[in-house]
Amino acid sequence: MFLTYLRRELTNRRKQTAVIAIGMALAIALVVIVSSIAGGVQAAQSSVLQSVYGVGTDITVTKTETPSSTNGGRPSFDFGDQGSSGSGSTDLSQSRLAVARGTSTLTTADVATVTATDGVAAATGVLTLEDSTFSGSVQQGGSDSGGTSTESGTSDGTSTEQGPPSGGTGGGGFGGGSFSVDSFTVTGIPVTGDTVGPLTSTEVTKGRAFTEADAGKDVVVLDAAYAKSESKTVGDTVSIGGKDFSVIGIVSSTGSASTTGSNTYVPLDTAQALADLDGKVTSVYVSASSSSDVATIKTALQKQLSSATVSTESDLASSVSGSLSTASTLVSNLGTWLSVVVLAAAFLIAILFTISGVTRRTREFGTLKAIGWSNGRITRQVAGESLVQGLIGGVIGTAVGLLGILVVNVIAPTISASASASTGTGPGAGRMPDGAATAAAGSGTAGNVPAGGFGGGGSTASTTDVVLHAPVTVEVVLLAIGLAVLGGLVAGALGGWRASRLRPAEALRSVA
Repeated sequence: MFLTYLRRELTNRRKQTAVIAIGMALAIALVVIVSSIAGGVQAAQSSVLQSVYGVGTDITVTKTETPSSTNGGRPSFDFGDQGSSGSGSTDLSQSRLAVARGTSTLTTADVATVTATDGVAAATGVLTLEDSTFSGSVQQGGSDSGGTSTESGTSDGTSTEQGPPSGGTGGGGFGGGSFSVDSFTVTGIPVTGDTVGPLTSTEVTKGRAFTEADAGKDVVVLDAAYAKSESKTVGDTVSIGGKDFSVIGIVSSTGSASTTGSNTYVPLDTAQALADLDGKVTSVYVSASSSSDVATIKTALQKQLSSATVSTESDLASSVSGSLSTASTLVSNLGTWLSVVVLAAAFLIAILFTISGVTRRTREFGTLKAIGWSNGRITRQVAGESLVQGLIGGVIGTAVGLLGILVVNVIAPTISASASASTGTGPGAGRMPDGAATAAAGSGTAGNVPAGGFGGGGSTASTTDVVLHAPVTVEVVLLAIGLAVLGGLVAGALGGWRASRLRPAEALRSVA
């Protein structure tokens, strides 16, 4: 009886059913699309961070320099006596391998402390270095130019400075000249035991990965983009810190980021010996036993390593900027509120049409009550009709939403992602762990010049393009159906309550 009456009423009131279903469908479709795009933005942010920190990295521990431990953060180059080229000029060249400015080091004891902390499944210490080569030549002459110099950039991004060195006075001093700075990042990775960090989110495209036998050897694995830009392949050599390293492999990011977290990777002990930093690391990557332990581990590490900076992935995600950040803000704010407003409007339409329908059916409900229908039975009948109307709208809305997601994935919009951070040398300077500034491009340089220049502070930034993919999940579909059911139940409950208050006398009065 219930189903027969339900089918008849829905058939007889096609216009009302269509209006309620369409309104609900539009709201549900918008919710599905916004929820899916929000998931895609979060996945893109995680991919950008994983290109640096690696899959499974929940926490990073780093340490910034204090003013007393650095000469203003300015790298120094000691040229000593340089030979003349024989044409009235002097060639100058010097390489420097050191930790990036604004960064201090941790010890192996700190790594052991992190490993022993409750809830930590694995911890890996890595050493991130910057290899900078300063080279050029100056002309010998008697110019009284007063030491004025000009700086320009070449087409390949190399920084070039022309003019006599600062403080030149002419008169037998140096004349004009040009200088260039070439820089790339070097990351020392443990080659033994379970590791957490940058290489866990990469795949070998050529050659091989590190093995335990590579410990202490002069071997290097290159980022695929860096290898292409430098025309390097497996079997070639790369100069790092004045020594030749043999290329044994080339890796690329497994995420949507186009590059990995560093230009080059070498065994940790080799990097420590080359930079004269035995037993030192710049970052500790931590994997928690459970995601629920991350906050507790962070608190514990902050107490045990008070001078270090402890950051979770959620902390670092806030530093991702560019159009990816804009998309995240748009989805989180405008998209969410728009979904709420449209959904509320759909619910209101369903409620108003249901109550309006009940009012027009005064004679019908009054007659049903006169022949013995209870208030509960009438309420269930109205609620059942509204629930079916909501489900129809939910199914249509889900289908439209999935179609919208398909369109987004076919178009595959590309958004830029930048990871930037302050590298000030003061206490508590907020900065991301080493390499975080290269979260997207995987390079510690901008146009072959060390990021941030040679000043004593500033910021580092690099940008890459990430393809936005809107995933379809069971949770999104269940959310859509759940909202449709909720809308139908709310409208049906109010409509049923209104119908149950009608009296049989009103039906007799209406008939008369």
